[in-house]
Amino acid sequence: MLFNSLNFALFLPIVFCVYWFLAKKNYKTQNALLLISSYFFYACWDWRFVFLLIFSTALDYFTGIKMSEAQTKQRRQFWFWLSISVNIGLLGIFKYYNFFAHSFASGISNLGFQVNPWTLKVILPIGISFYTFHGLSYVIDIYKDRIKPEKNFIDYSVFVSFFPLLVAGPIERATHLLPQIKRERVFDSSKTVDGLRQILWGLFKKVVIADQCAFYADMIFNNSSEYSGSTLVLGAVFFSFQIYCDFSGYSDIALGTARLFGIELLKNFAFPYFSRDIAEFWRRWHISLSSWFRDYLYIPLGGSKGGMWTKIRNTFIIFIVSGFWHGANWTFIAWGFLNALFIMPSIVFKTNRKNLDTIARGLVLPNIRELFAMITTFSLTVFAWIFFRAESLGHALSFIAGIFSRSLFTAPSVAPKDLLLLIAIFVLVEWIGREQNYALEKVGLQWFKPVRWVAYYAIVFMIFYFAGKEQQFIYFQF
Repeated sequence: MLFNSLNFALFLPIVFCVYWFLAKKNYKTQNALLLISSYFFYACWDWRFVFLLIFSTALDYFTGIKMSEAQTKQRRQFWFWLSISVNIGLLGIFKYYNFFAHSFASGISNLGFQVNPWTLKVILPIGISFYTFHGLSYVIDIYKDRIKPEKNFIDYSVFVSFFPLLVAGPIERATHLLPQIKRERVFDSSKTVDGLRQILWGLFKKVVIADQCAFYADMIFNNSSEYSGSTLVLGAVFFSFQIYCDFSGYSDIALGTARLFGIELLKNFAFPYFSRDIAEFWRRWHISLSSWFRDYLYIPLGGSKGGMWTKIRNTFIIFIVSGFWHGANWTFIAWGFLNALFIMPSIVFKTNRKNLDTIARGLVLPNIRELFAMITTFSLTVFAWIFFRAESLGHALSFIAGIFSRSLFTAPSVAPKDLLLLIAIFVLVEWIGREQNYALEKVGLQWFKPVRWVAYYAIVFMIFYFAGKEQQFIYFQF
């Protein structure tokens, strides 16, 4: 069931009405409804994987309690490592087994031996990377005595499987979400309106920008040998806006939907394409994943406490692991490696905490230095996205070789003016609302009411106008 589907447009109002009008007096009843709704939502993809979700949930729930009850350190460690190994093992089997099998066979063949790898013909369970990381953070936090285990299985299950975040995040923490699940929630019309506004902006990003960019990005990337360097650059830019609007659009819809039920999820994007360096970009892009790797991998490895070599090593580790998290392909690892290289100057010269505020805060335009820094950072990001989008390392390298050819200085053969105009309007709205949680949060609230509603109806009209075949969100495959 896609957020941008008719099914979801029917599902959400029904759950909302039952939640607030029939279950409003008891948060436990609300939680039971959310759990049933979440499992139904997930079953619409493939009902068989609901049992995997339940197993993963029960495993972490059970081991969390057992860790707290353990009388010895060894017993506590046993339950901890049981949960960690099973979670990572399941993720590895479904997501990475075939990658390692093919990579091993390829490496052996380079030595002169022929091996026919045994591979698994399984479908990747949607959202497995996200709900696995929910469980891992919960178990690790209990082991580190940061939280106490949740004794109510329904409440814990809602934390893991809450349908707005189930298939593509944000990756929540028990310290943030569980307290909201366990308290009374009262209907707030202002939060409902704000949630609907964020959903509207998320749908605009996905349907109007991302899906239209996807058409041209796919056409150019899939036939890259036929296009000029300038057209390839435009293809890379289209994909950059596609993946940003697709994923941040999903996050906007998820956060807005959760707010309809009185729940606030972690902010996942903070206008990353307005960043002035790569370090700032990664503080603003997929924030829940970046902070997860920071807290559960980078800091345990020593973080920035050691010498320069330790900082460099740990930075490369988290970026390469982050790339591998996105998919079982060497292109993702190369993408992570490239971002580690790009961030290295700020690590070496200790400027990675330089740009912590919003660019040009309180001003209409950035200064020349900020503008140059923003364009440079965006260009590096677009270059790295080529590896993320390419089918293979060879494809990425040939795509880049095509860019840096004489044809780079010719006019692009694919330059849809209507889409370029839409992107320009989108960037303008994002720039105006860059100091808010999302672009439409306060933009237009001071306008004359009829003007504001005309703007909203214009967005709705564009969503319906560009809506065609339901297109899956990119991050569903991760």
